[in-house]
Amino acid sequence: MLRRLENHLLAPVDNSPLIVFRILFGVLLAAETGGAILTGWVKEVLVEPEFTFPMLPFSFLQPLPGWGMYFYFAGMAVAGLLVAVGAWFRASLSVFTVMWTAVYLMQTSSYNNHYYLLILLCVLMLATPANADWSWDVRRHPHLRRQTCPRWCLSVFVLQIAIVYTYAAIAKIEADWLQAKPMAIWLFARRDYYLGPLYELAWFKYAIAWGGLLFDATAVPLLLWRRTRMLAVGLSVFFHLFNSYTFRIGIFPYLALSLLVFFFPGEQIGARFLRRRTPVVDLPVAPTSNRIVLGLLGIYFVVQLLLPLQSLWFPGNVNWTEEGQRMSWRMMLRSKDGSIHFVVRNPKSGEEWRIYPSKRLTPKQTDRIATRPDMIWLFVQRLKREYGQRGVDPVEIYAVSSVSLNGRRRQPIVDPEYDMAKAEWHYFRSDEWIEPLRE
Repeated sequence: MLRRLENHLLAPVDNSPLIVFRILFGVLLAAETGGAILTGWVKEVLVEPEFTFPMLPFSFLQPLPGWGMYFYFAGMAVAGLLVAVGAWFRASLSVFTVMWTAVYLMQTSSYNNHYYLLILLCVLMLATPANADWSWDVRRHPHLRRQTCPRWCLSVFVLQIAIVYTYAAIAKIEADWLQAKPMAIWLFARRDYYLGPLYELAWFKYAIAWGGLLFDATAVPLLLWRRTRMLAVGLSVFFHLFNSYTFRIGIFPYLALSLLVFFFPGEQIGARFLRRRTPVVDLPVAPTSNRIVLGLLGIYFVVQLLLPLQSLWFPGNVNWTEEGQRMSWRMMLRSKDGSIHFVVRNPKSGEEWRIYPSKRLTPKQTDRIATRPDMIWLFVQRLKREYGQRGVDPVEIYAVSSVSLNGRRRQPIVDPEYDMAKAEWHYFRSDEWIEPLRE
C-alpha cells in the first residue's frame, strides 16, 4: 500500500495549478506587506508601540528603529513580486519566509491565523518547482522548464487547506458558536455597514454561524468530487467575499480562493489561464530526491495534524485562557473585551503605584492586553525590570482585570491577589494565576 501511495504521489501531472498559484501567491504576498505600509498597519503595530509583546520565547525579536520597519516591509513586498514573476524564486521566497516569520513572532497584539498560514504555504512552496514555467528563471535558464511535476507538489496544498478547514469546523462545535454569541456581537458592531439592516435581523446571526460551520466541514469534500466542485466554488466565493467585506481580514479570503486551482485538473487550469503555453518534452526526474522530500513532508503533516490538538492539553475554556489557542485553527470563536490595571507595590516601604496600560500602550494593545494572559505576563516582566532599575527590589505586582467572553458577565482573568512579579510562564501546563471561567 505504501508503494502504491508513493507511486501515486510521484506520478507526473500537469503543473499548471502550481504555476498559476505561484503567480497569485506572489501578488498576494506583495499586497499583504505593501498594504501593511499603506494602511498604517506597520506604523500602528511595529513603529509607534513602546514595545511589541513578542511571542514567547522569542522576546529577543524586536522591530527595527526609525524607518527600519518600513524598509523591512518594502523589502518583503519586492520579494513577493519576485516570487510572482518567478525571478530567483527560491532565494526570493526564502527571504520573504524568514522575514515574515520574524514579524509573526515579534508581535502578538495583531495575531491572525492567516499570518501563520502564510508561513506554512511559503514552506510548502519552497519544496516545489513552482518556477518551472512562466517565470524569469526559465527565461534565463530554459533547461529548467517543465510542464509536469510530481503529484505531491499539488496534493500538499489540498491536504494543508483540508487540515485548516477541518479543524476550524471542529472548533466551532461548541455552545457559544452554535448559539451565535460571538457572531451577534460582531454583526451588531457592524450595523452601520451597507448591509447593516441585514446584520440586525435575529435569524441572520444563526445563518452565518451555522453556515460557517457547515462550509468549513464540507468545502474540501465538495471540491474533491467533480460533480459538486462548481457548487463548492460558488459557495467559496460567496463565503470568502462576505468575510472580506464584513470582517476586513486582509488577504486571507483571496488566498483561500487562489488555492482552489489545486482542486481542478492541471490541463483544465492550463487551458484556462496559460493558453499560450508552448509544449515541451519533460526529462525524467530521479525519484530519490522526491522520496526524501516525501519523508520530510510526512513528518510535517504529522505535526500539522497534532499541533491543533494542543488545546485539549490545557484545562478550562481555551477561548478564555488562550492556552493552546494559537496555531490550532480556532478562527473567530471569541469576542472578548475588558479592562485591566496594575498595582506595583514596594513591600519594604508599603508605597504603591497604579499603572494604566492606556498610558503606556497603543489603543490596540490596550484592548488586547486585558484579555490575553501572555501579554499580561510580558507587561509584568517589563514593569518588574523598570522598577528594579529604580531600586525597588523586591517588588510586588498585581493585575486587576475585568473581562467578558462572548457577552458573559465580567470577571477577573487573572487572580488579583497573585503576585505576578513571582509568576512563571509555562509552555506545557496551565498557569495557576489564570482565573477559570466561572459562567
